[in-house]
Amino acid sequence: MSSRARLTEDQITAALADLPEWTREGEGTIVRTADARDFPAAIRVVVAVAEQAEALDHHPDIDIRWRTLRFALSTHSAGGLTDLDFTLAARIDAALSAES
Repeated sequence: MSSRARLTEDQITAALADLPEWTREGEGTIVRTADARDFPAAIRVVVAVAEQAEALDHHPDIDIRWRTLRFALSTHSAGGLTDLDFTLAARIDAALSAES
C-alpha cells in the first residue's frame, strides 16, 4: 500500500516526471484531462478508476463532460500530495490506455 505521508517538493517533481500527462494545480493537487473516444468509453474509464480507488481507499475528484474526463488527486488528510496520489494517477493512466 502506498504511503499517506506528505511528499517533499523534490519527490513531487520526480513523481511527476514519470507521469507526463499530469500537471500540478496549486500546491497540493495533481490533475489530468483526457478525452475518451465516446461517452460509453468515458464511463468505462470512470468505472475502472472507481474500482482502483476503492482498492486503494483513495478517491479522486472526477468531472465528466461528454467524453472529456478530468481527474484531480490530493490527499486531503495529509494536506498535500502523497505516494497514494501518484499510485492512483498511474492506475488512471492505465485505465485510460485500456480504452484508447
